[in-house]
Amino acid sequence: MRRLLGTVLLCALFLPALAADVVKLAITGPFTGGSAPLGTSMRDGAKLAIAEINAAGGIAVGDRKLRIEVIERDDEARDDRGAAIARELAATPDLSGVIGSANTGVALAGDRFLQEKGITKIVTPAAGSAVMAQWARPDGPRQLSIFRFAASDGIQAAMVVEEAIARRLTKVALLHDSTRYGVSGRDDLLMQVKLQGEKLQVVAVAEFDVGDRDLTSQLLRARSGGAQAILLWGIGPEAAAVAKGMARLGMRVPLIGGWTLSMSSYLDDAGRTADGTLMPQTFIEEPVTPRARRFIEDYHRTYGVTRIPSPVSAAQGYDAVQLFAAAVRQAGSTESGRIRDALEDLRAPVSGVIATWRHPYSKWDPAVVDTHEAFRRKQVVMGMVQDGRVVFANQADKLRLVTGGL
Repeated sequence: MRRLLGTVLLCALFLPALAADVVKLAITGPFTGGSAPLGTSMRDGAKLAIAEINAAGGIAVGDRKLRIEVIERDDEARDDRGAAIARELAATPDLSGVIGSANTGVALAGDRFLQEKGITKIVTPAAGSAVMAQWARPDGPRQLSIFRFAASDGIQAAMVVEEAIARRLTKVALLHDSTRYGVSGRDDLLMQVKLQGEKLQVVAVAEFDVGDRDLTSQLLRARSGGAQAILLWGIGPEAAAVAKGMARLGMRVPLIGGWTLSMSSYLDDAGRTADGTLMPQTFIEEPVTPRARRFIEDYHRTYGVTRIPSPVSAAQGYDAVQLFAAAVRQAGSTESGRIRDALEDLRAPVSGVIATWRHPYSKWDPAVVDTHEAFRRKQVVMGMVQDGRVVFANQADKLRLVTGGL
């Protein structure tokens, strides 16, 4: 029977339903282009959750069960496209919520339109610190419809810096791309280095553009400064150029970076030069729990793959839908404002692939950006590339998940 699950899950997304018996949910992200592994994995993980919910009859609201109706939009990782999509969705009648955004610039360009209309959005799988920090200011909104379901760059940057210190390194170089994501990550890394006092010295900071494939000059700057590790903030293809450049120059030092170093576009392009790369992860494609095993098997079967392009994105997409559905159920409504209020005070635990979520959000406070951030440090582990896949860097983290200690 389980062999039929993939077909059942996909078919359940497209069953006809009366308008009054649906919850409209938009899924947006980069489904094409260099960031596609993030966007498509998130979308496909979200669709697994949606199909399961719909196959069970839908979300229980009073004496009815409401199916989730999906609206998909590809933002192509382009800021202008993201803004246009957000304007369109903000004007869509009866839209209950939005899940998506992988690129910082896209979210910054579009989220304001959703906020103005009070449309609840869960930002996942990524986006840099500025996406939430833009709202956390003295004159910020008293009510915020934007939530994030991803490990913040602050958490990740702290883990990256602490990993370098744990390895008894004293000199590092920072390499980052020139996008808003890369610049934001650079600033987070520099802040975390500063918080460590004199434990770590940054001997070089070098920027590169999206599309760059030869980063020799940046790496030579790092080497000439005596860097004992490269701390990297960027996305797949350019990150692969860093790994290959280090191998070409004989730079046998650790490469430690943000979670995007687990993407298939990095692993496949960098090949064996990626081995040993370290990065924070919220989900690793290993069946460490029964729920993780089922999710991995269902994803592989449904989409005909043997490796999820971006496991973090897929798992976060799945869990974000589960949180959204729980909020609809608790609100007893498809009205986006009431769903927002329910997300801020989810009373029942929500069982996800990554964790069982207990009150992940709280009422928005512009002085405390974490009120609309779901992830805390305990839900993030360190991953390491080994033979083209990401595995647990620390067996203690794996044991913690196996024994239910997340």
